[in-house]
Amino acid sequence: MLQRTKFYKAILLLVPAMVLYACTNSNRLPDKVTFTEHIAPIFFKNCTVCHRPGGRSHVELATYLQAKNYAASIAYMVRERQMPPWPADPHYTEFSEQRLLSEREIKMIEKWAADGAPEGPADKMPALPHYASVSSLGEPDMHIPVEPFFLKANGSDRFLLIKVPFELPRDTYASVVEFEAGGQNVVHHVNGDMVKYEFDKKSNVMAGQRVVDMVNDSNIVIAYQKMGLPNDDGTYPVLEKSVVNYLPGVYAQRYPEGIGGFFLPRKGAFLLNDLHYGFTRSQDITDSSFINVYFSKSPPDRLVQEFQLGTVGMSPVEPDLIIQPNTIKKVSSRFKISKDISVLTVNPHMHLLGKSFKAYALKPDGDTIRLISIPRWDFNWQYFYTYKKMIKIPAGSTIVAEGVYDNTKANPNNPFSPPRLVQDNKGSMRATDEMFQFIVSYLPYKEGDENISLEVQAKR
Repeated sequence: MLQRTKFYKAILLLVPAMVLYACTNSNRLPDKVTFTEHIAPIFFKNCTVCHRPGGRSHVELATYLQAKNYAASIAYMVRERQMPPWPADPHYTEFSEQRLLSEREIKMIEKWAADGAPEGPADKMPALPHYASVSSLGEPDMHIPVEPFFLKANGSDRFLLIKVPFELPRDTYASVVEFEAGGQNVVHHVNGDMVKYEFDKKSNVMAGQRVVDMVNDSNIVIAYQKMGLPNDDGTYPVLEKSVVNYLPGVYAQRYPEGIGGFFLPRKGAFLLNDLHYGFTRSQDITDSSFINVYFSKSPPDRLVQEFQLGTVGMSPVEPDLIIQPNTIKKVSSRFKISKDISVLTVNPHMHLLGKSFKAYALKPDGDTIRLISIPRWDFNWQYFYTYKKMIKIPAGSTIVAEGVYDNTKANPNNPFSPPRLVQDNKGSMRATDEMFQFIVSYLPYKEGDENISLEVQAKR
C-alpha cells in the first residue's frame, strides 16, 4: 500500500512538469527557421491577401526571392506591429477577422531574417492560396467600372459627383455593395447612395453625364439634371442613402443571411455623391476604381441602421475642433441612446493629425462597455470594425468617443511644416482639415442578438 501511494505521488508531481514542458516546447522556435517550412505559411495566412500579384500592395511576398529581398524590413515592421495593419488594440476589444501575428510568429520572422533568410526544402513550400481576381470577398455577381478620372501631378483635393448606372434582367437583392479603389491610392473617401427607378419611368439609365466636378459646378440640382438623374417626366426617383462607402484600407462588411442588404431595382444607379481625391503626388495619375455587387437570395429580415457622433453628426465635438499649432489636443463627443440596440460595426474617423482614438458606452448602472481603442492612429488604415458577435447596448446608455490630435512637428503625418492652425471648417472633408467622427452600425435589439456570430466573410 505504501509503494502504491508513493507511485501516485510521483505521478502527481510529474504531470504538471509534463504540461509545463509541453507548453514551453510548443513556443520554442525551430533551430533553423526557413521560408518554405515556417515563414511562407505565416505570410500566406496574413500577408499575401495584399502582398501578391494583383493585390493592393506594390510589394509582393508570394515567392521566396520576393520575400528575401525585404527580410530585414519585414522583421522590423512586424516587431513594431505596423504589419499586418491592425490599429485597434486587441486587448481592449476583439473583432472579426483580426489581422494579428502571435508573439511566436513575430519571433519566427525575426529569427529567419537574422539568420540570413534561408529558403528551406522546395517540397515543403505550400501553394499560394486562391484569391478572387477583383475582391477580397470573392468573385462578385456584378462588377461595374467607375468612370476613370485623370488627376494632374501635384494637384489639390478634388470632390466629384459620379453616376455609376446599371440595368439588370430583374429586380433582386444585394447583400453587399463594395467600392474598390484604384491601385494608385489617391481615393480619400467615398459616400455613395443608390438611385432606384421604377422600370417604366426611366427609359435610359445610361444617358447623361457620368462625372461632375463639384468645385466648378456646386449647384446640386443642375448637376443632377446634367447627369440625367430625373425620371423621364422630370420627377425624381427614390434615393436610398449610404449604400456604398469607402475609407483608406477598408474592406466591405458582409453580415449573416437576413441581416442588412439592399433591394436592387432592374434600373438604377449608384450615386457617389462625394468621391474625394486627396492631393496627388509628383506625377499624373488616372484613377480606375470600380463597384462590386453581391446578390442575395431573399430580402433581408432586418435592415442595418447607423448613427454618427462628432463632426456633422448627432452630437457635438467638445471642445471645438480647433487645433492650434504646436499643441496636442483632446476632444470628445457623447450621445445618449433611447432604445436597446445591437451594435454590429463601428468606424472611427480622423485625418492626418489624429494621434489616438477610444470609444465606449456607459450603461445606466455605471458599467462600461468597451467598443474600440486605437492607441496609435493610422490615417491609411480606417477599417469598419465588425464584432465577433453583436454588442448589446441598453437604452439610457451614453456612447462616448474620445480623440487626441497632434499638431506638432513631431507628427510625421502633419501636412504642414511648420505646423499651422487646423480645424474642421464646418465639416470640410479635405485631408488637410480635420474631422472627428464615430459611426455606429446597429440593429434594434432582439432577444438573443448577442449570441449571433458575425464571422461570415469569405476567406481572404
